[in-house]
Amino acid sequence: MTTDQKLKLTFGIISILLLVTLLSKLTEVPGGMILSGLFLGGILIVGILLGSLVLSLLLQIVFKKNSFFTIYAIVISLAFITFHYYIYSPTLKIVVPNGYHGEVKLIYSKEKGDILTIDSNGIGYLGDWTFYHSYTRPIVKQANGKDLDRNLKGYNRSSFWSVSTFHSSDRTIIESKGFKIIPDSLIGLDD
Repeated sequence: MTTDQKLKLTFGIISILLLVTLLSKLTEVPGGMILSGLFLGGILIVGILLGSLVLSLLLQIVFKKNSFFTIYAIVISLAFITFHYYIYSPTLKIVVPNGYHGEVKLIYSKEKGDILTIDSNGIGYLGDWTFYHSYTRPIVKQANGKDLDRNLKGYNRSSFWSVSTFHSSDRTIIESKGFKIIPDSLIGLDD
């Protein structure tokens, strides 16, 4: 087996695995308006495949000893890795006071660290990167360790987090992400 064939096989398998994991991740990505994250991500994947095709044709001129499909598999693998990074969302582990229910607001903070231990007012803080890359449902527990997953109420069915912006009179802008923790007595009731 030649080096070109080994590269083609290796990067072909890598690109297929990356595609499968991307499709799996896209089922969790929030959509926009009426379109699901999977549909919108699928459009981007088609764009990546077509863009990689054009880039591979151009690279074929430079790397003449490698076959087109080897170059295409390498380019697609790199593009899929980049897309994986772009849609990555950390799963936040939030701790709330025992017995807390109500709204939880995670306020955007220019500080680097995240403060995910919520105070008695329902406020915590997110750093720059985490604020703009978090969209998955968090893991929320009380200080005593009780899991509150059943008690969480997200913004809507396609996006868990509510996002709000407050403009104060001194021109300060405060951005936050939030969700609600409902009491056990309200679980299963629609409001």
